[in-house]
This record gives sequence, C-alpha cells and structure tokens, in this order.
Amino acid sequence: MSDAFDDEAEQTVSIQEYLKGVEEQELEADLVLGGDEGKECTYINGYMKRQAIFSCLTCTPDGNAGVCTACSLSCHDGHEIVELWTKRNFRCDCGNAKFGEFFCKLFPNKDIENAENLYNHNFRGSYCTCSRPYPDPDVEEQEEMIQCCICEDWFHEEHLGLESSDEVPRDEEGEPLYEDFICRACSTGFSFLGSYPLSIWAAGRQCDATVDTNKDKNVLEDTSSAGGSGKVKNDVDAHNNPEIDHTKSNSELACDGDGTSLGENSQNNVGSDQCVRTSSPLTTCVLGVKPENTSPALENKPLFLSKNWRDVLCRCEKCLVIYNEKRIAFLLDKEDSIAEYEKMATQKRTEKLQEREGAELSLFNNLGHIEKMEILNGIADMKNEIHGFLESFDSTKPITAADVHQVFENLAKKRRRLD
Repeated sequence: MSDAFDDEAEQTVSIQEYLKGVEEQELEADLVLGGDEGKECTYINGYMKRQAIFSCLTCTPDGNAGVCTACSLSCHDGHEIVELWTKRNFRCDCGNAKFGEFFCKLFPNKDIENAENLYNHNFRGSYCTCSRPYPDPDVEEQEEMIQCCICEDWFHEEHLGLESSDEVPRDEEGEPLYEDFICRACSTGFSFLGSYPLSIWAAGRQCDATVDTNKDKNVLEDTSSAGGSGKVKNDVDAHNNPEIDHTKSNSELACDGDGTSLGENSQNNVGSDQCVRTSSPLTTCVLGVKPENTSPALENKPLFLSKNWRDVLCRCEKCLVIYNEKRIAFLLDKEDSIAEYEKMATQKRTEKLQEREGAELSLFNNLGHIEKMEILNGIADMKNEIHGFLESFDSTKPITAADVHQVFENLAKKRRRLD
C-alpha cells in the first residue's frame, strides 16, 4: 500500500497554466451569468429577455420556482441549488407565494406569483427525454448536452432522435457547425419551420428529399437583400389560417387592440409571448414552399440551424400572426440568442476589467512618493526572488507547494531585515 503512495506523482501545473485556468473559469462564469455580479435581485427588471436562473430544491422541491443569481447567493446559500444556465422571459420568484413563509432578503415586496414564468422538469433537476440529472451521479464520464432554442430543455446526443451522433453538424475538430438547435418535439410541433429553404440549416442535416440548392440559395439571397421581403412563388395561406383578416396593418396583425400578443390560449405554450412589430409591413412571404408540402423526411427530426438563421425568418404580415399565435415570436429577435447574450456578457466583462484596471491605476497615482516606491520595490524583489529560484532550480524536477512557500518565506525574511 505504501509503495503505491510513494510511486504516485504529485500533480503539478505551471503558473501560466494556473492563471489561464482561473481566467477561463472566470470567463465561463461571466458568460453564463451575463455579467451579473449577483449583488441585486433582478425582480425589479421585470421579465428579462434572458438571465441566469437557479432552482432551490430546499425551498421548492416541486421545482415550480426559479431565482436570480443574487438571490441564489444571498437568500439560498447552503441550500440544494440547481443551476439552470439561462432562461428567457423570466422574473425572479424568490420569496413569493411558492416559498411559503420564506421571504427574499434582497427584494421582499414581490407579487405572489409571476404568471408569465414558464417551468419545465429542469427546475426539478431533470433533463432530456431520459429525465436524468446533470451531472449524473450514475455516470462516470459526463456527456455534454445540447439546449433546444425553443423549449430550452437540454438533451443528450444519444437521445436527439438521430440514427447516429455523426449526424450532428461538426467540423473536423469536433466543434459544432450550428448556431442553434431545435429538438424533435419542437420541430414536430412547429413543423412549418421546415418550410424554410434548407440553406438556413447547418451542414449535415439529414433529409431524403431532393433539394434544389440553387433555388434555396436564391431565396436566401432575396431574403438578406430585401430585409425579409424576398420574392417567392407561394402565399402564406399555407399556414392554414383563413380566418385572419389580411387587410389589417402589420401591427394590428401582430397584436390585438390592447397591445396583447395574439394566441394567449395557444396549446403550444412555450417561450415568450411578447408582441412583434416591424417598422413597415411586409406584404410578400419569403417561404419558398408551403408547409403542407414539407417532405415527410423532415418531420419528427431535430433541426440544426446555421449562423444568422434568424435573419432569414419571414416577417410578412401573415407570418407575424403565426409566430405570435404559436408563442415563438422570440425566434424573430436576434437578441434572444445565446450568441447575443454571450456577446453582451463579454462586453460587460471587458468593461469591468477596464474599470478595475483604471481603479487600480488611480489608486496607485493617488499614493505618495514613498508608498509608490515601496510597491515598486516589492514587485522588483518578487521578480528577483522568482528569477533566482528558477535559475538555481533543477528543471527536471517538479515545483512543489513547499518550493513556492520557500520563495515567499525568503521575501518575508528580506523584508524583516530591511525593517
């Protein structure tokens, strides 16, 4: 037994590797949290377009509530917390009626319920069609999951409904070639999405139908150049909505008289119900084929979407009605995407780092001459000590924690001699 321990090498990393790892962890956290430092409850911001959400199984074991970053840290510290990554159109529930006698420490004056919040089994710590937790305690090597951009559930690749994981569009290094993913259930429930030209689907999409690639290319180019009003052959009566009054203006079609989005009683109750308006009505639909003519090969299949696919979605008067009725109008909003959310988070992180550097420089500049010299001399001493250590150290041996402690002990001794 002792021999096994003697032979076991101590894990070591270089300073550069350590610092790089810390930076990567900080960046990952900022991307998930959207730059939210977790100091204030987001309830006052209403139903936010997208934010990091957590579920507290200690307070709400039924998984019927979600809390913001700040509340997860301040109000539910030490509780059993499920990290849900991000959710759209969500308002913090912390301390409302679902929490019984528990009150939010940061913003206690909340409504008894957030009626527009939507919850799925993720809030109970279950994911995918297999309803397993993540990380899964019964699995030694955790498998990455993919999030559906409509229902926002997460799926294991083996449960996507594909014949093989090779059907997932990836490059030679295994990096994804798609921007967004629509699960099999959502692609079936919103099958009219399959009517768009195959150009918007990421390479690798499996389809037995014969594709006229030149036609798809032309439709895509028409859509991009005309801002969503490209020329097509078919009308959107294909959406089977003969009851719609097509003489109304675009804004009237997208919303009812009091500004409420259409389709509030839709059975497809997924995602935001926010109203979509455009600056000018589009009268021509960009769809090149009618939904009823969609190839059966496209049905009951997950969909992988290419970069900037949202730009291609039709925004004509009739299609806006369909998107609102089905409560997926958020698909028309580029800012709804994870890519935009992470872009915003990266910008906030850059601003935060610049502000921190500016504060440090300002603090240094406000110091007196003696304090400045002490700091600069301290930095110089540390550089010299580390440089001397590395010069005398046997490069064939690993640097241990004891070696690092010795470097700082030498610096402390030098400081005591000077004092």
